[in-house]
Amino acid sequence: MAIDVATVRKVAKLARIAEPEARLESLVQELNGILTWIEQLEEVDTDGVEPMTSVVHQGLPMREDVVTEGGEPARVLEIGRAHV
Repeated sequence: MAIDVATVRKVAKLARIAEPEARLESLVQELNGILTWIEQLEEVDTDGVEPMTSVVHQGLPMREDVVTEGGEPARVLEIGRAHV
């Protein structure tokens, strides 16, 4: 997919971004370069690769799931102040 000056002009208008006419051609080149890179990424075989949310594996801290009666507003407020 290639982007032309008319498309950049239209997208800029829809996004309410004021771009001078002289800058449109360089934006076309930049956006086409980005799209080329994305097309290259689509060629990568990712079958069997699990999605990840971070490059560093971090487990979530677990706590015991216990039902309480509540009624600890002072403790809750104290914990809240400790994180501010």
